[in-house]
Amino acid sequence: MKPAAKYLLGLDIQELTKLVENYGQKPYRARQLYEAIYKQRIASLDELTVFPKELREKFEQEGYTVTGAKVDQRFVSRDGTIRYLIGFPDGQSVETVWMPDGDDGEAGDGTEAGEEETAPTRFRRATICVSSQVGCAVNCKFCMTALLGLKRNLAAGEIVGQITTVLNDHNVDIAKERVNIVFMGQGEPFNNYDNFIKAVRLLVQGVRIGESRMTVSTSGIVPRIADLSKEEIRPKLALSLNASNDAERTKLIPINKKWDINALVEAAKAFPLRRRENITFEYVLLEGENDSLENAKEVIDIVKSMGKPPDRVKLNLIAWNSGPEIPFHTPSDTRVHAFQNAIRAAGIPAYIRRPRGRDIYAACGQLKKIVSIQPAAV
Repeated sequence: MKPAAKYLLGLDIQELTKLVENYGQKPYRARQLYEAIYKQRIASLDELTVFPKELREKFEQEGYTVTGAKVDQRFVSRDGTIRYLIGFPDGQSVETVWMPDGDDGEAGDGTEAGEEETAPTRFRRATICVSSQVGCAVNCKFCMTALLGLKRNLAAGEIVGQITTVLNDHNVDIAKERVNIVFMGQGEPFNNYDNFIKAVRLLVQGVRIGESRMTVSTSGIVPRIADLSKEEIRPKLALSLNASNDAERTKLIPINKKWDINALVEAAKAFPLRRRENITFEYVLLEGENDSLENAKEVIDIVKSMGKPPDRVKLNLIAWNSGPEIPFHTPSDTRVHAFQNAIRAAGIPAYIRRPRGRDIYAACGQLKKIVSIQPAAV
């Protein structure tokens, strides 16, 4: 009987060291394995040519393989965005999005990645939007992923596997090409915190993607914001505000009943910022719901209550991306720009995220594993 599959992707150097020692190998074999899995991004043990054939065969006999992640389907947008349906052996799947040239989400965040988003393109760069859970339990009323409910958490290797699979599909050389990672796909990363943060460490230390090129978005799991602030290796923080007062936010994001806007602001105030780092508030604009100039004034008051210099906080505005079964409307460009101008007039940096892949349901809030593509609103 064939042994159950055991995956190497997701194991850190300590775990790999213990593994090779169980096979009577010296610790240097663990470093070779670590480099092959993460830096070289091998997809199978056949590519592990630094290992003797007999050792590779022993691994295989015991059921070890590199990863269980595989591309089930690809959907290519007219703007070059690719939505990947990444499948796992248990039959579950998640979505991962490749955005060539990004979506301006990093603009103004004070880091090198942010500067690149507003500079003329001199090199290839892209953003990968990665999922942290199969489905989501947060139940944001404007998000299609909420319709799936929560199926399960992803293991650290399944999170990393999405990224290495997409990188390999595009033959990306991390040493030469600029890739940003946003934990903004399916799921609430902070509801799968341990696996999420382990994946971050593996991406930084193994795959060699700088932490300043990563951003995690949370709907407002306040205790985990404090946990993130204590991590030695961590992404930048983005907070999903999406409403200008508690009544509206509770309507749109039910967890606001547990952690309201004041709790979110207090957590953000206590969050230590590194050099050239800003906190981002994300705000999905819904026509007639939260996009008035009065809403903008309330947002200004929220940001100013942070007590941080204006250049350490920024607002990302996202015009809602439509989807089946979601009862909202996308505001006009005029309303979006009026909202942005009001925020900027108060001295607060505000940027409009470019929608990417709307026609294939790959844009923010559209990830619901749709496999039969009908013409979508663009």
